Amino acid sequence: MEGIRGRHVVVVGAGIAGLAAAAHLNRGGEGPRVTVIEGASRVGGKLHTSEVAGVLVDAGAEAMLARRPEGSDLARLAGLGDDLVDPGTTRAAVLSRGSLRALPAGHVMGVPSDLAALARSGVLSPAGVARASLDRVLPATPVTTDVSVAAYVRARLGGEVLDRLIEPMLGGVYAGRTDRLSLEATMPGIAAIARSERSLLRGAEEIAGGASAGAGPVFTTVRQGLGTLPEAVAKASGADVRTNLTVRDLIRTAGGWRLVAGPTRDEEIVEADAVILAVPARPASRLLAREAPEAAAELAAIEYASMAIVTLAYPRTAFPGRPAGSGYLVPPVERRSVKAVTFSSVKWPHLAEADRDLIVVRCSIGRLGEETVLQRDDAELVALAMEELTETMGVHGLPRDTRVTRWGGSLPQYDVGHLGRVARIRAGVAALPGLAVCGAAYEGVGIPACVATGRAAALRVIEHLEEAGRAAG
Repeated sequence: MEGIRGRHVVVVGAGIAGLAAAAHLNRGGEGPRVTVIEGASRVGGKLHTSEVAGVLVDAGAEAMLARRPEGSDLARLAGLGDDLVDPGTTRAAVLSRGSLRALPAGHVMGVPSDLAALARSGVLSPAGVARASLDRVLPATPVTTDVSVAAYVRARLGGEVLDRLIEPMLGGVYAGRTDRLSLEATMPGIAAIARSERSLLRGAEEIAGGASAGAGPVFTTVRQGLGTLPEAVAKASGADVRTNLTVRDLIRTAGGWRLVAGPTRDEEIVEADAVILAVPARPASRLLAREAPEAAAELAAIEYASMAIVTLAYPRTAFPGRPAGSGYLVPPVERRSVKAVTFSSVKWPHLAEADRDLIVVRCSIGRLGEETVLQRDDAELVALAMEELTETMGVHGLPRDTRVTRWGGSLPQYDVGHLGRVARIRAGVAALPGLAVCGAAYEGVGIPACVATGRAAALRVIEHLEEAGRAAG
C-alpha cells in the first residue's frame, strides 16, 4: 500500500464514471495521488441541475436504478445517503393508437408476461394480442449469435408488441432503434430466455415473478437533484480536479504515461504512473490511436444519438386534472416529435413540496436518425412540447418558465455485436500496463452501470500499481 501512495493516477473525464473511479482510487485516503482532468467548465457530464421557475430540476438524468447498488452506494460514499429519496409513483403509460394507456402489468422492458393484462391495457389491437399469444405454440427461434432486438421480438411476439411496447421503452433509454440495438447488450435477461427457452412469454413471466418477489423501489434520486452528485463525489474523492483543460495526446513512456493537455500554443505535459480514460468513445479513440490502434478503431465505430430535454413549469390550473402516474412513452409509430414525457413533480414528491402550485414536466425529443428535429431553435422545441401536452393531456395556457437542454451525441448506441466490440476494446487496453477505460460506451448507460465501470477501472489500476511496487521492491 505504501508503494501505491507515492504514485500518480490521472483520470481523463469528470463524468460520473470518471469521478467514481477517482473515489474508488482514494481507498480511504490510502490510495495514490489522483488528478481528474475535464475539458468542460464543470464536472458531471450529463448530470446537471438548474432552476426552472425557482425549483431545482435535473437537466439530464433524473433517476438511477435502486435495484443496482452501485449508484446509491456512491451517493452514500459522497455523504448524500440521507438525501436519497424514492419516487412517489413509477406507474407509467404509453401513447398508443391515439390514447394514453397504462403499461401492462408485469412487463419486462416492454415484453409482456401476462396476456390478459396485455389485452386489458388496450395498448395493442385484438389482432396484436392474438399474434403475441402465438409465442406459446410457435417452434423455438434459434439464437446462437447476437441479433437485433427487433429480429427476435418480432419473430416471437409480432410487430405490434415491438412497435408499441419495446420500441418506446428502449427508445427512452438509448434514443435508438430496435432494428439496430443488440439483444445481448440492451436486454440481457431476454437474451438469456432466447438461448434457453422456447417461449418468450413464459420466460418473461419467470423474470417478472422474480422481480416482484424482491419488490422495492425501482428508482431513486438525490433530493437536491442528481446533478448535485458529481460535485459531492469529486469532493469525497480527494482528487485534484482540473476543468477547462482538454487532453490532446496520450503517450506511453518507460515509467508510465505522458499526457499532453491544453492548446497547442500553451500545452501542458502531465506525467502519470497510470491513466483511466473516462470519456466518450470518439475522444477515447483519438487518445488511443497511437498506442492501441485496434481498440481505437473499435471505439470510433460506436455511434452516438443526440437528444434534447424540454422542461416546462406549468401552474397547476393548466392541467384539467392532476396527471396520473409518472409520465408516458410515445412510440415512433405515433409519428410525434416528443418521445417521452415525465411529470417530474408527480414522480418526485419533493419537487412538489418546493412549490405546490407548479407541475414540472420534462419532454424528451430526439432519436437516432431524427437529428433534423433537433436543428430547430429552443422556442420551436418548446412549442413542440407544449403542443404534445395540449393534444394528449388537454393542457392549456402558457408555462411559467421553460428550459431547453441539448445533449448532442450523448447516448452510445449498443448495436448488434456491441459486447464483442467491447471485449476487443478491453483486450487492446489490457495489453497496455497502467491503462483502463470506463463510461457509458461499454456495459450500460445508466448511472449504476457507469459507476461499476469506474470502480472496475480503479481496481485494475490499483492492481497494476501493486504489481509494479512489488517488482520494484
